[in-house]
Amino acid sequence: MNKPSSVYQRAELVIGGAGFAGLALAIALRQGLGEAFTVTVIDPGLAHAQSKDPRASAIAAAARRLFEAIEVWDAVAENAQPIFDMVVTDSKFDDAVRPTFLAFGGEVEEGEPFAHMVENRHLVDALVAKAKELGVGLRAGAVADFETGDNSIKVSLSDSETISARLLVGADGAHSLIRDRAGISTHGWSYAQSAIVTTVAHEREHAGRAEEHFLPAGPFAILPLTGRRCSIVWTEDAREAERIVALPDTEFHAELEKRFGLQLGELKVIGPRRAFPLGLFTARQFIGERLALVGDAAHIIHPIAGQGLNMGLRDVAALAEAIADAARLGLDPGGPDVLERYQRWRRFDTMMMGVATDGLNRLFSNHSDVLRLARDIGLGLVERMPALKRMFIREAAGFTGDVPKLLRGEAL
Repeated sequence: MNKPSSVYQRAELVIGGAGFAGLALAIALRQGLGEAFTVTVIDPGLAHAQSKDPRASAIAAAARRLFEAIEVWDAVAENAQPIFDMVVTDSKFDDAVRPTFLAFGGEVEEGEPFAHMVENRHLVDALVAKAKELGVGLRAGAVADFETGDNSIKVSLSDSETISARLLVGADGAHSLIRDRAGISTHGWSYAQSAIVTTVAHEREHAGRAEEHFLPAGPFAILPLTGRRCSIVWTEDAREAERIVALPDTEFHAELEKRFGLQLGELKVIGPRRAFPLGLFTARQFIGERLALVGDAAHIIHPIAGQGLNMGLRDVAALAEAIADAARLGLDPGGPDVLERYQRWRRFDTMMMGVATDGLNRLFSNHSDVLRLARDIGLGLVERMPALKRMFIREAAGFTGDVPKLLRGEAL
């Protein structure tokens, strides 16, 4: 690694990456530990006044409680669409009817939906505004390198400045430079699939109903947004996805309509369409010397269960609690005991979710009539077992296992 300059700034924590995970972690720790706990967030996207991310995300109930606890949710509530119902179908592409095999009511507690859909740009902008309000240092740029010492980590930035910190957090996404610089490898595999993502407007009200149609190529998810709009997450063979995204507008619309149906009336694509390659990847370690990974830098899973973003926020809640508990006891927030606590808290849950989503994808993304019969019998049995359905809802909402304070809606 390059030796950093001897002249440098200081911070308790440096976070590389200003997505949901990085910003939420910065806000939570600044609120919990006060002004003395200095936090700097580095990301090239901070050069822009507003987020330009056209995608939308499913925010599980536990993640929503986290955003409430860090006082961000009120800023996005009017742009958040509750999911009141979720239905699952399993059919072939050309089936005239798609019978519902499984339906979930959308409440984990009375008056509390198990998830909301929020457009990413609204949530990122709200997080940036809150971080500024709390005095979090926000810098446009990137972490270029780092070097650990006995009591600190020297973080070199792309603008040639250096910050001395107690801890560096990699929240810089699936292709994390911080993870690579730390020499932390990943294990997993790419699927021969891509997810086509876009936004559509439709003629009729969706009534807060989400639908997931399991088609032979993969799941086709219809996720309600505010107004007469839905976010589409459409899984296809990677080459087929590339072909579909490149189609002229009228032909793309025809392919979309075949899968979406006309239950919500006429459709109109109103957002950009993009294809994202899918895979399952997990960092072999979530920690290094004075280093922690969160979110996509630590793990990537299939979107079949809509848990990717929520897994990252579980990382944030666990790491924030471990750091805050140590700091209040006068312990080193970047010390090995603190980081080991975080890794123990998150690795098993991450591995289990990865196995579950991989299994679901392999079970549903195929053309086998035998597997289709077996899974439809299984879905039918779950539909007839209310207690099992409630368990699945609580799992999807993020309320199972050892739940950190922030995910329970409690301040650090």
